[in-house]
Amino acid sequence: MNKASSTGTVIDGDTAAALIQPLTGLVVSAGAAILAVNRRAMKIDGKVDGSPVTEADLAADRIIADGLARLVPGVPVLSEERVHQAKPPYDGSFFLIDPLDGTKEFVAGRREFTVNLALVTNGTPLLGIIGAPALGLIWRGLVGRGAERLTTGEGSVAEPIRTRTLPRRGDPWTAAVSRSHGDSRTEAFIASRPGAIRQVLGSAVKFSRVAEGGADIYPRLAPTCEWDVAAGHAVVTAAGGKVTDAQGADLRFGKGREGLVGQQAFIVPEFIAWGDPAAARDR
Repeated sequence: MNKASSTGTVIDGDTAAALIQPLTGLVVSAGAAILAVNRRAMKIDGKVDGSPVTEADLAADRIIADGLARLVPGVPVLSEERVHQAKPPYDGSFFLIDPLDGTKEFVAGRREFTVNLALVTNGTPLLGIIGAPALGLIWRGLVGRGAERLTTGEGSVAEPIRTRTLPRRGDPWTAAVSRSHGDSRTEAFIASRPGAIRQVLGSAVKFSRVAEGGADIYPRLAPTCEWDVAAGHAVVTAAGGKVTDAQGADLRFGKGREGLVGQQAFIVPEFIAWGDPAAARDR
């Protein structure tokens, strides 16, 4: 049940489990709104950081915001598209949303863009849903209760997913890497362990590939934002993996960075999503 405390409303595992289906419905609806936008005719604006925002981002955000207000009134929501309204620190439970992750992929006409929805409790992602509407797939997980991949549309099917054990050093292994955001530190990290097969992907699909055992690791040793990471963090963790910083420490969400506002208050300096938790310990 939801518990009110001095640190805010806390949503426990049982309540989160009851919410996962209606929350999945919101992600599906947001994805449908994105697909309904004509990419050739849409207006594209630029944010302060230079990244693009489109009417598809905003349409998906409205659907999720309205849905969460109905489903869980009073629980805070932090969305990329409304970060100017953020009031950290977020104690207890809150929702962390990226209505359209991979806007660059979307604008370029590719299919690897996602809707990311996470429920964070006490600074740690508890539930995550990643919808890839153009791929007809959803990955979702509840920490401690497993993860699954669903197809969308008629005859939707759900199947459990698990991460896999990292191959022994010297054997081939697969690293999910960003199509649009490469960086030298990440490349150096991958190069330090020979035998890597680079799987180039966009958006949070990279987390999903780790969660379903299609990739061994997803390193990103350059700054990104909490809403890009939280849903994937929950799905990978629920599927048996682990997400840490480069030193193996846990990530914390929703606390804000002292003295900073807007997007800069919610930067994740680095992370590594490990399919095999033992590999995180053995770095």
